Amino acid sequence: MKAVGLHQYLPIDNEQSLVDLNIDKPQPGPRDLLVSVNAIAVNPVDTKVRAPKAEPVTETTPKILGWDAAGEVVAVGSEVEKFAAGDRVFYAGDITRPGCNSEFQLVDERIVGKMPCTQDFQASAALPLTSITAWEALFDRLGISPEGEDAGKAILIIGGAGGVGSIAIQLAKTLAKLNVIATASRTKSSIWVKEMGASHVVNHRNPVDQELKEIGFEAVDYILCLNNTDQHFPAMAEAIKPQGKICTIVENTAPLEIGLLKAKSATFVWEFMFTRAMFQTEDMDQQGALLSRIADLIDREELVPTVGETIEPINAANLRLAHRQLESGSTIGKIVLAGWG
Repeated sequence: MKAVGLHQYLPIDNEQSLVDLNIDKPQPGPRDLLVSVNAIAVNPVDTKVRAPKAEPVTETTPKILGWDAAGEVVAVGSEVEKFAAGDRVFYAGDITRPGCNSEFQLVDERIVGKMPCTQDFQASAALPLTSITAWEALFDRLGISPEGEDAGKAILIIGGAGGVGSIAIQLAKTLAKLNVIATASRTKSSIWVKEMGASHVVNHRNPVDQELKEIGFEAVDYILCLNNTDQHFPAMAEAIKPQGKICTIVENTAPLEIGLLKAKSATFVWEFMFTRAMFQTEDMDQQGALLSRIADLIDREELVPTVGETIEPINAANLRLAHRQLESGSTIGKIVLAGWG
């Protein structure tokens, strides 16, 4: 089968950073689906895994990236219960297994959902990783009610125009009924976050606590940080209400001054959507369940897809282009690649 992968971890401008491959088609294990991949999306995690390491590393078996896909089930393992050949599915997958940048991929059925009936493969491929991340961050980590029991409370979403932000704004507005403040630093991204449902927009190029005060918010109940935890942490500590909650998905590169939160008894929590699959947690199947919920919300037009750009076909040159765009930090919505040519 065709695939795109790497043998060395290189800067994206190096043509060997992602290369076209021909590798063996895998065979499903007991809980696996074998999926014919029709469309994929790229995420910052792809660029981070691909980036050069502190010490040079050479992979004897090619490393296949990619953690957002939509396709059709072509075979199932002996213990699969929820899917059959012919089902159209979407999923983010498991970072400990080969990714979706290949014509066929194995994925555990517990972290898979059936595609929205109203959407094509391209639109569906843009949804899984960001939907799972946003859902878990808002409803599992921050403890916000998805039934609207926290209606009217304020949330600041830092980095609102990216893939996760685009879904998080919608979930916070539509399901949780929160007052959503999103950050954006350009006119185009400001327009985008308003279209996603943000009631207010502030600029994350400036300290976000000062930006909030300028629009009349002394503090907010929740903060979801999707951009540069190191840079924003002091301002987040200032902006969070006493007993409020902060969640970030962006790893820190320097020690955080957690003590800034002590007087407020504020909560700080991480979200990493691969945790359940990586550690085979008892509630691993919750990711499949929440993808089904997302598909239903999309079909009922309570959520909208977040594709910013589609590139065809799927190959190494186009994936290098997509990685380069992500690394520029100016991407709005999701970049999707479709078709193997």
